[in-house]
Parts: sequence; C-alpha cells; structure tokens
Amino acid sequence: MWNSRPTGMHSDEAHTVSSTSDAPSVFRVFQKSGHLAGRAIWLLVLLVLAGLAIPAVVSFLIAGTVEARKVSRYHCPMHPTVVSDRPGSCPICGMRLVPIDEEESSPTSGHEDHAGHGEPEQVPKGEAHPATTTSGDGAVSAGRMPEGMAGMPAAGDQGVDGRIPVRLSERKRQLIGVRTEPVVRRRLERTIRTVGRVTYDETRLHHVHTKVAGWIERLYANATGEMVQANRPLFTFYSPELVASAQEYLLALEARRRLSDTTLPSVRDSGERLLASARRRLQLFDLTADQIRELERRGTVPTTMTVYAPISGHIISRNITQGEKIEAGTNLLDIADLSHVWVLADIYEYELPFVHVGQPATMTLSYLPDRTFEGKVTLVYPTVSEATRTVKVRIEFANPDYMLRPEMYAQVEIRSNLGEALVVPESAVISTGTRDIAFVDRGNGILEPRELTLGVRLPDVFAVTSGLSEGEQVVTSGNFLIDSESKLKAALSQSEERE
Repeated sequence: MWNSRPTGMHSDEAHTVSSTSDAPSVFRVFQKSGHLAGRAIWLLVLLVLAGLAIPAVVSFLIAGTVEARKVSRYHCPMHPTVVSDRPGSCPICGMRLVPIDEEESSPTSGHEDHAGHGEPEQVPKGEAHPATTTSGDGAVSAGRMPEGMAGMPAAGDQGVDGRIPVRLSERKRQLIGVRTEPVVRRRLERTIRTVGRVTYDETRLHHVHTKVAGWIERLYANATGEMVQANRPLFTFYSPELVASAQEYLLALEARRRLSDTTLPSVRDSGERLLASARRRLQLFDLTADQIRELERRGTVPTTMTVYAPISGHIISRNITQGEKIEAGTNLLDIADLSHVWVLADIYEYELPFVHVGQPATMTLSYLPDRTFEGKVTLVYPTVSEATRTVKVRIEFANPDYMLRPEMYAQVEIRSNLGEALVVPESAVISTGTRDIAFVDRGNGILEPRELTLGVRLPDVFAVTSGLSEGEQVVTSGNFLIDSESKLKAALSQSEERE
C-alpha cells in the first residue's frame, strides 16, 4: 500500500512534470516565430532603403558621367592650342591648365529646358577639331576639339579677324551678367565743361594821361575802385605849356577880329590860318570843344585845366596824388567799364573741333548756384599752352548789375549740336588700340562680334558710322568675358585649318 501510493503520487507528479516539461517547447516555438518576424521586418526595411538609394546612386553616376563629359579636357589660358585630357601644366609657359567647358560647344546647347519641362537636354558628343593635345603620358599629339555650333558662321566666314561668334546658354548669361541694349538713332550734343576766369573787356579799358607836363592842383578821383561817370572831372592841373598855348589862341582870336575889316584878302586869310593853328594846338593837348568855347567866352587864360572822365566805369589803377608833378605821357588813371566782361576758359586740344566763334555758352558761380549767365564765344585763341596743352577761349558776358568781377572763377559750359547719328553705349565698345569691336545678340544665344567704325566719342555714348544697324542688340555688360571666349574659340578654329 505504502509502495502503491507513492506510485500513484509519482504518476500525478509525472503528469505534472510532463505538463511542465512541455511548456518550454511551446515558448521556444513562439520565440522562434518572433525572431522570424523581426528578421522579416528588418529585411523589409533594407529593401525599402535599397529602393530609395538606387535612384540616388544612379543619378549620382549619371551626373558624374555628364560632369565628366562637360569637363573632359584642359587647356592653357595663354596657349589655347595646348589641350590635355587631365590637369597639369602647360609645356610652353608652365601655367596651370584650366578645364574646357564643352557644354556650349554642342549645337543643342543654349536650350536647357527641353520641351519646356526644365529637363536638361543630353548633349551629344560632337566631333572634334584638331588641336595640340597633351595625352596622359605627357606627350604632345594631335587631338580633336568639339565641333562648332550649328547655324553659326565657320571660321573662314567670320567677320572679325581673330574672333568668332559664341553661343551662351541662359544660365551662363545670367552667371556672367550679360546685358544688352538696342542701337538707337538720336540727336547728339557735346557739352564741354571747364573752369573760366573773369577778366576785363579789353575794348572797354581807358588810360588817362596828359600830353603836357604839370602839377596836380586838385584830385577828384581819390581812390581805386571808385565808380566815375563819363564827362565828370577827374583832376585839375597847372601846366605852363598849356597856359602859353591858350594865350596864343586868345591872341590869334583877337588878331582875326582886327583883320576881318581889311580889304586885303591875303591879310584876312592869314588871320584865319593863325587862329586855326592855335585851335589845333589846343585840340592836340586834348582840350574839348566845350573848353575851347569857354576860353573864347571868358577871354582870359585860366591857370589850371580840368581833365574829364572819357567813359563811365571803375578806377582800377591810380598813380597820382594831390600836388604831384606829372610828366607828359605818364599813365595817371586806368578806368574799366565792367558792364561787359570777358571770361577766359581753357579747353583741351581734342575739344577744339566742338568750339567755334558765335557758339552759345553758359556760366555759373559757386556763390550764386541758382543764377545762370548767358554769353557767346567771341574768340578761340590761336596758340596752345605748352605747359597745360590747352587753348584759351574768350566768352563775352553782359554784366549790367556788376555781379561779375574780374579774377572770379566760374564754371563754364559750352554746348555743341552735332546732329543725328546711330549711337551705342560706351560700355558696348571694346577698343583694342587698333580697332573697335562690339558683340551683337543674334538670338538663340548667339553673340556675334562686329568691327565698328566710330564717329564722335561722347562721354557716355559713341556714334557709329558703320558696323551696326538701328535696332540691333549689343552687349553692354560681360562683353570682355565673351571676347575672351571668342578669341579662344577662334584660336582653336585656326589650329584646325592649319591641320
């Protein structure tokens, strides 16, 4: 019994143990199932990532291929015919080789948007022009350059020696800042701006002097700069010679009166001749007709004579004082009429064709900026200053209110009407020293070089006599880079012709 119970108990325990021993096997099943699901999830994630990475890798490889096609060769900036398939140095001058961007060499370049969808066109690998090429081992051999652009003149048909048309895509035009302006016809006016100096009108200067010696008795013009009126007294002086001449005139006048009653014509005529000779002597001493009449009326000789102002003006020089002895011919006073003044302006030699007598001119003063004076050119001096290489121009201005004073500095403008002509902006012209060149936008990205014949060169525009037509678009910005590209391509084309 004792043995059987344990046996029964062992049987239950065995069942229990058996049940317990089955549980780990089920757990392992579930555990294995979880591992498989996790692996499946990770595999799915890897597949998704691979699906996203493959297009990027493909795009990267395509871009690298396109980039390799765009920059597959290098050339020397100083020697365009030296071309290599890898970076290095020029065997001629030692300069570092720079990449050749062949994107623009294809006939289809310049149209980046394909069918308006913004997709870049595939640039076909063009044929090549012969050129000096440095291979990978450094040897110089005959290579091939990209073919010329479709629809463009060949090297033999180029209009400008040493340059050929180039084609730039819209992207490159924006990168180098290409701008164009039309060729227009307009009226040309050349304005010469210079500095002038106000001076006296030399035709309105008068020197006051006497023709006899004497002494100043009274001086009315006391100071330099005073304004005097015409026929007003300047000074009185005593002159023994002049008194004697006046006495002779009175004696001749009395003799004629006495001889007027004689019956002898010869005697009567001698009295007239004597009076005329005495009168003429007084006139040569600058006595006026009024002074001579006053002498006849009074019948006595005054001890002093008065000198009157010949013109209205300002005293600019005074060389006498009260009581001073004067000599014949001594310059006593200088009087200037400032109602008209001259302005002497300096212009350069190259400006002479634009200035002529009678041309209008304007003038402004720094302290009167709101007032403009109008005048005209009265003389272009015939000599050139050796020191400044300038020519003086005389301009006459009215000065009724005496605002213009001698030795003032003024800003002068002389305008010249040059008629109508075709003009281009100054920035559109590339001057090589021997010729003038501009680039014309022919459309479709083509920029064509033109050799120009220029006329008048104004500060902001050039007149064109040949080489351009009205309405054509010329490049005004970025043209130096375009010129360099044009010369490079021309050099490579010339190398092809030599081969």
